[in-house]
Amino acid sequence: MNERRIQLMYVIGMILSGAALISAAMAGDTLFAITFGVIIVYLVIRYWMVSSGKF
Repeated sequence: MNERRIQLMYVIGMILSGAALISAAMAGDTLFAITFGVIIVYLVIRYWMVSSGKF
């Protein structure tokens, strides 16, 4: 996979995790919301690493 496709996958993952975080928060599932928040942080860090060339 090239960098562009990997970055797209990370963005899609962030969007889906964000939707899941909002859904979990609205349902009152705090543990799931925190978990999806951690996943988003991880995906942002990986996206930054790929885009800055530290892959």
